Amino acid sequence: MIWLSWRQFRAQALVASITLILLAGCLVVLGQQIRDGDYSGPELREHFQGRVYLLDAVLLLAPALIGLFWGAPLVSREFEGGTHRLVWNQSVTRRRWLTVKLLLTGLAAVVAGALVSALLTWAASPLDRFTGDRFSTIFFGTRNLAPVAYGVFALVLGVVAGLLIRRTVPAMALTLLVFVVTQALTPNVVRPHLMTPEHMSAPITAEVVRNLSFLGQQPEISGLKVPGAWVISTSKLRTADGGVVPGDAYGRCVAGSFEKAADCLGALDLHVDVDYQPVSRYWAFQWLESAIYLGLTLLLAAVGLWRIRRAAP
Repeated sequence: MIWLSWRQFRAQALVASITLILLAGCLVVLGQQIRDGDYSGPELREHFQGRVYLLDAVLLLAPALIGLFWGAPLVSREFEGGTHRLVWNQSVTRRRWLTVKLLLTGLAAVVAGALVSALLTWAASPLDRFTGDRFSTIFFGTRNLAPVAYGVFALVLGVVAGLLIRRTVPAMALTLLVFVVTQALTPNVVRPHLMTPEHMSAPITAEVVRNLSFLGQQPEISGLKVPGAWVISTSKLRTADGGVVPGDAYGRCVAGSFEKAADCLGALDLHVDVDYQPVSRYWAFQWLESAIYLGLTLLLAAVGLWRIRRAAP
């Protein structure tokens, strides 16, 4: 059974192996270039940020590709071709047939994801230390443990979709839809609530205002950063006694140029209340989110093993 599953999977494995070798070579070269150049932080960003972002995009897409091209066709093409009947009429049980397929391709997904994630984490680590933005969606999802969990989840999702629909192209479409929705909801809805955030009061100086991403017509700010931390939410601008800044005072400050607005707001002795996740919790978040994805993976696998016993031949 293992040999048969390997023969059916070897074409995808060969393509993936060639891709991984090329990608690993690019990452090793990039890592060496970053380290051999003796660059300062701003120089690292100028010379290498574009290439790192490109590789981040590749790794963000990799789990979806695993689900589409490894997971969805794994069982659905057997149904489309009728080859499942030959196996099911032998001594191999349906559950064993599906379990072997899941374990073989799952191991391949873990190895591929771990290799690329480890190399990208190593290659980009000098730039990551300078930016200090470990919790952002693109960095968190392409470093360390998370990409491996994403890949295994996408694979089993594709297998179960193929088992339920029995047609490869619709199964691929369903896999992509569910995976994209999951990846969109997780960083925006689930991740902020994995641990209770810390609270602090942040003074709004002229320098802080100059580093903000947005100043609107209402007395609130956007883009406040806490070094090394993930800002979950910020309150409206507050005065020294904790009251909300009067709209007319705020309006007078932002009516002029941005530079004058920064100086004006900085002179008002303002602050905001901030909910944030400190950088010390990074690994806790990695483990928690990976555990959630692996839990969903096991649940999907259980659904597949339950469904396979009741599937019509």
